[in-house]
Amino acid sequence: MAVDEAILEAVGKELAPPTLRLYAWQPACLSLGYAQPITDVDLAALALSGWQLVRRPTGGRAILHIDELTYSVIAPHSEPRVQGSVLESYQRLAQALLKALHLLGIPAQAHEITPPPAPSPAFSNSNGTMHQSTPSANLNPICFEVPSNYEIVVDGKKIIGSAQARRKEGVLQHGSFPLFGDITRILQVLSFADEMSRQKAAARLVQRATTAELASGRVIEWDEAARAFIHAFEDTLQIRLVRSDLSGAELVRADELVREKYSTLQWNHRLD
Repeated sequence: MAVDEAILEAVGKELAPPTLRLYAWQPACLSLGYAQPITDVDLAALALSGWQLVRRPTGGRAILHIDELTYSVIAPHSEPRVQGSVLESYQRLAQALLKALHLLGIPAQAHEITPPPAPSPAFSNSNGTMHQSTPSANLNPICFEVPSNYEIVVDGKKIIGSAQARRKEGVLQHGSFPLFGDITRILQVLSFADEMSRQKAAARLVQRATTAELASGRVIEWDEAARAFIHAFEDTLQIRLVRSDLSGAELVRADELVREKYSTLQWNHRLD
């Protein structure tokens, strides 16, 4: 999360070009949406699991980052592919996500839901930051349980969860593409009134979310998925991606953000 934000700051200062970043997590990590309450998490169970906790700079609900490809798109407001409303820019980027899944043999679609009248941003603050996942009235603590508007689905089951933040520096959209494994593992570290409630949530989740392995009938490794994302973004958005490492300034800023923000209880637990 610190690297995504460091790139966003560099893009805003014109020190870095619009960026597609593809990455994975080690160790596994539970991420919460910007405004999601920490009470959604069973902190004792999380400690026993060995998984980490971080709060994203974007909206949405909890995601367990494990056995997945995570992508981020970071661009200035002047970049035509992210211009317009949150939904308009998301629809544009969703075409690249769909193309990537089709290249992997996954028959994905963009799930359209008629939004409620006059939708508003999920959260804004005094710094001009706007945080929003694709519009949805879902208040469930699990990001993958209910598809949002124009979310990527297979047979009605969500397979990529995405969210977007707009700041003065530019636009950050990132998302999670589960490749394989038990998608209900996240429930081990979320709070429920009782075990029956947890079991019911698990039953709902397997009906409403899926992985690349379940959707394709084979194990898709990270490298294969990454190649498909690169090809799809280049082809669909008519761009040429140039592979590069983080700059020295981005590395320094990411380290600062880890120390000052993303490793702190003040940020991750939203303590005032």
